[in-house]
Amino acid sequence: MNNVKNIKRMKLYRHPERIYNELDATGYKEGIPLKAADLSPFDQYHYLGTDAIDEAIGSLKIDSGKKIIDIGSGIGGPARYLAEKTGCQVTALELQPDLNQIASSLTERCNLSGSVNHLCGDILEFPEKDGNFDAAVSWLSFLHIPDRAALLKKCCNILKPGGKIFIEDFCKRGEFDRQESRILSEDVQCPYLPTAGEYKNQLIENGFTKIELTDKTACWNNFVKERMGKFIENRDRYAGIHGIEITEEMEDFYKKILQLFAGNNLGGLRIIAKKG
Repeated sequence: MNNVKNIKRMKLYRHPERIYNELDATGYKEGIPLKAADLSPFDQYHYLGTDAIDEAIGSLKIDSGKKIIDIGSGIGGPARYLAEKTGCQVTALELQPDLNQIASSLTERCNLSGSVNHLCGDILEFPEKDGNFDAAVSWLSFLHIPDRAALLKKCCNILKPGGKIFIEDFCKRGEFDRQESRILSEDVQCPYLPTAGEYKNQLIENGFTKIELTDKTACWNNFVKERMGKFIENRDRYAGIHGIEITEEMEDFYKKILQLFAGNNLGGLRIIAKKG
């Protein structure tokens, strides 16, 4: 996986403490107990928020008896939502120490520390014994990990027999031009993308079967357009809460993602696959 220094070039991750600004602005001052739903407007770094997590819950039949690992768990939004809604046990694995610390703090405020275990580390070096999880989930994190063989093999190994993986990720639809390649490598910290067909083959080669691929490109294209529009509409409020530096960074990031989707070479996938 990219190291922490590199991943911080991605503006989405530079100021994760901005969630505290949002909580203060909505009346949830430090020390006030929270529910996962209170955080959901602010702690979902992927697309379509908790709707995407509900898709995983339904597809994987997640309930209180399941052990889940969330790979690239960010500030813990999906993990908290999974635990609060289903009662499952979640291991939330995040590479970046500052995101992991914020995630743990927010989980404690939600009284979910007994259900969500936050760990800081690299999935490629994850020491958990094999065959321990019923399912692995990940939303827009695998794109940062170019060694797909090692990644998918690790994911397969840590699943119980018959366990499933649920991934939402970028894919390659066409040849990226020079500017698109630069945005992907520098602004998104995405050094490699497979096509949908290549992704499927990589899953098969590393122990997965019954692979379902859903093209999310049009849906995600609409999402990033709407996100940009809402951001511009509420820019003054955002700047008042977070300051101009964070506002300009987020605006630039959102614009570049919009540019990538507009080029029609970047695609989106939802992947569900079974171990063995």
